[in-house]
Amino acid sequence: MAERRAGPRPLGLGGAVSEALHAALPRVAQTTVAAVMTEVPGYGDSLSHDLGVNIERAVRMALAGFLTLAAQPEGVDPGSPLAPTLEGAYALGRGEARSGRTMDALLSAYRIGARVAWREMSAVSLATGLPPQSLADFAELVFAYIDELSGASVAGHTDELATTGRVRERYLELLAQALVAGADADALAAAAGRADWAPPQTLTCVLIPATGFERVPPGLPASTLLLESDASYSVLLIPDATRSHLLTLLAQRSLVVGPARPWQQARASYLRALRAVDLRDGCIDTEAHLTELVLTADPEALADLRAQALAPLSALKPDAAEKLTQTLRSWLLHHGRREDIAADLFVHPQTVRYRMGQLRELYGEQLTDPEQVLRLTVALGVR
Repeated sequence: MAERRAGPRPLGLGGAVSEALHAALPRVAQTTVAAVMTEVPGYGDSLSHDLGVNIERAVRMALAGFLTLAAQPEGVDPGSPLAPTLEGAYALGRGEARSGRTMDALLSAYRIGARVAWREMSAVSLATGLPPQSLADFAELVFAYIDELSGASVAGHTDELATTGRVRERYLELLAQALVAGADADALAAAAGRADWAPPQTLTCVLIPATGFERVPPGLPASTLLLESDASYSVLLIPDATRSHLLTLLAQRSLVVGPARPWQQARASYLRALRAVDLRDGCIDTEAHLTELVLTADPEALADLRAQALAPLSALKPDAAEKLTQTLRSWLLHHGRREDIAADLFVHPQTVRYRMGQLRELYGEQLTDPEQVLRLTVALGVR
């Protein structure tokens, strides 16, 4: 817990007043708990369960700590008598955070408890002989003490949330790593459980530039997983994404959107997106570029196939070979329609006829063999 700030100072309360307050402590605690149960929203139904036990224990501890503090001689450092009570208040704040509750109810309980306890203790004190002029000092001590307890609980609540958040963030990162690495189903289920992450039906991998990365872009599901990287791209794993909405949301970004895959097969989406990184600039939808992805899956094999396919042109000058290569590619893609080929190459149809005559001389029966035509089409499918 953080170092305690300057707080309430001892009052030097002793004698008959102190004895009377100690004797009244069980009744004051019971009255305070009843008021909290009645007046604080959300505590009424809970005080009969574990939360009720914790609150009642905290009230008794707080009142006992207060009476110990009040009885200390003036000028004595209150740190030692206050320490156990402050630790209890700190733990109470952490418990509220672990239970998923905000501090609003607990702070209301402190305010109501202070009011009720002050009413009861002041009545006992006056009846037992506390001088009226000392009542103001007594009131100041009560409310300074409650302020100190409130601060300790707020610190506990804040620390618990920060610790829990950091731990869960680390577990989510480990889950994303396991998904991208292709861990087995049992390991992934265990990682999801540790991260308190409800598995979706599918995950879609999106690679987004690491430079200037905004963590999870707005508009994506809260359960989106993030894996930051020192490489050029960081990874988002987006649950149950509607593809059209996702592409619209991310359209202005330079990123790559992989296919949706069953959540335990997210690595397949990641690998597909990774292969598409160099296809073009801007937002790349891998589903719109499947042909290119297939043709470029093995660049070395494609280069070898292309070299074999263009072997009949190897004896030509480079400029002539390039023109015939482009003509052959267009002829394959346009199924030999001369007018379409001419329009594609921006040449006259007679030029197309002349070039195809050259190609038929060079390739012979290959241009009529379906297997060879497929081979040529694959080889020349990518410019």
